[in-house]
Amino acid sequence: MKKFSRIFKYLGFHKPGLVTYTIFTILSVLFGLVSVGMLGPFLQLIFIDKQVEVKQDGGLGQWLNTLNTYVQRMINSGDTVINGKIKALGFICLVIIISVFAKNIFVFLSNYVLSPIRNSIINRFRTEMYKKIMDLPISYFTDQRKGDIMSRMYNDLIELEGSIISAMEGFVREPLTILFVLIALFALSPILTLLMFIFLPLTGFLIGRISRSLKKTSTEAMQKGGEILSTYDETLSGLRVIKAFNAEPSLKQKFFTLVGELFVLKTNMDHRRNLASPMSEFLGVLVLCGILWFGGQYVLRGDSGSLTAAKFMTYVAVFTQIINPAKNLSGLFYNMQKGVAAIDRIEEVLSTPLTVTDVPNPKPLPAFTSSIEFRNVSFAYNGVEILKNINLVVEKGKTVALVGSSGAGKSTLADLVPRFHDVSSGELLIDGVNIKEYAISDVRNLMGIVTQEPILFNDTISANIGLGVAQVSAEKIEEAARVANAHNYITQKEAGYATNIGDRGMKLSGGERQRLTIARAVYKNPPILILDEATSSLDTESERLVQDAINNLMQQRTSIVIAHRLSTIRHADEIIVLQKGEIVERGTHDSLLTLDGFYKRLVNMQEVK
Repeated sequence: MKKFSRIFKYLGFHKPGLVTYTIFTILSVLFGLVSVGMLGPFLQLIFIDKQVEVKQDGGLGQWLNTLNTYVQRMINSGDTVINGKIKALGFICLVIIISVFAKNIFVFLSNYVLSPIRNSIINRFRTEMYKKIMDLPISYFTDQRKGDIMSRMYNDLIELEGSIISAMEGFVREPLTILFVLIALFALSPILTLLMFIFLPLTGFLIGRISRSLKKTSTEAMQKGGEILSTYDETLSGLRVIKAFNAEPSLKQKFFTLVGELFVLKTNMDHRRNLASPMSEFLGVLVLCGILWFGGQYVLRGDSGSLTAAKFMTYVAVFTQIINPAKNLSGLFYNMQKGVAAIDRIEEVLSTPLTVTDVPNPKPLPAFTSSIEFRNVSFAYNGVEILKNINLVVEKGKTVALVGSSGAGKSTLADLVPRFHDVSSGELLIDGVNIKEYAISDVRNLMGIVTQEPILFNDTISANIGLGVAQVSAEKIEEAARVANAHNYITQKEAGYATNIGDRGMKLSGGERQRLTIARAVYKNPPILILDEATSSLDTESERLVQDAINNLMQQRTSIVIAHRLSTIRHADEIIVLQKGEIVERGTHDSLLTLDGFYKRLVNMQEVK
């Protein structure tokens, strides 16, 4: 039950609705039993002419005997026996109609109450999942397939909704139905009911044996679904490269293999699930035949005591009301096993610990006034040390460039400043205070980031520039676009700033996309900039426009620049050369050239003059 603790927690917000639902369900079950219970008086009416003696056997038996007596009195009150029977028949039909109508009214009302509760729980799961994804550190996604995360957020939630959440109704209604039917059966004939209980353990054992393997198969199917989504994503993202390298056959084969494996898993799951209903129905009929055999003998031999023929047929009719609920309950049990696999995968994300969090009562950080300082900073991930003993001070208004070979730790060092990761040892300080003592949102409010690959969203140009701002100013949007050298191309679009740029900004050229990300940083107007070389993948004309925009952006700001093209950082106040996570050289462009070290070799390789 621990697996469902979160569902029970969410259900706790709807206690009044659950109580109301339970009451409506009980009433629907009781009225359903009333309609079936009228079989006894009907048989009394059709087959028996003599007065029936009322036996004081209590409970439901007493109620049925009293009802039979009332029917007999209606028969006797008629002008003739036939007229009396017709009058009684009308009474029986009226009771059945009223009870069935009431039953269905309460069924509707119970579903009406349950529907918003069920949808609310799924919405809570959706919002909790999205919130958790937003709160998890960047490092979490390094080890995860994007397709698998998407599968958990979408497919697994659909599975959860279609299995456990949808089963909530059945897991209340069906057990209540079975309970009341059993009470009615016991009241009608305790001997036959005790005999029936002999078969119940066998039924539970057979259903349990088949369903245990369903959870494992369901988990494997969900994992395979995540791999398929990842393949979709990789294919759509890398379609140009796939076609350029004639890689379609190998990608198709990989995809077809995954689909084939998912087909086998899904088929096995369906076979097991589809076995639940017919098996439980067969077992129910098997028990029914046992009751007919033994109960029929009692009635035929005349040693049945208070179990008359009419009451026995009522017993059989009431017993048939337990077959469908039992069959439905076994089907729900199978679906629940599938849902357990889904909730395990969802819970795995929701229970992931947050490694980058705010401290209680964080210090205010209204403005950046002094410096950013790395003091003996080291950073390790999964046991691998990426940064080692970094000591660096970035003064306000200065530009510091990070250079080095691929994998040297440049991006990781820059990612520590907005707290995408937290340092493993040492301290990172802003204005002399450990960055962990500030609220994460306050730290990031001071920063603007321009990445090497433009990150844009399927929205308008205006919305992308004003990202994260509730009420954008059209004048400030245009001003930011002018600073980023983007205004001219934007005004040439048919809808101007209201132009939708498509998925990941694919309706724009590379240079246009990059200038849009710079305009976004300009609009935020941050005192601290983190720039991952934004011109390395552009043509000469676009590079010049983007570089001019970057120069405009960097004016009067503190900048940390990750440099790939060394020609763009020759005027930096300090250049930090990283190698294998350590600072091996530092200084200005000219001073580093005189050292005749690693930086000079990089310059010579790029022929920077």
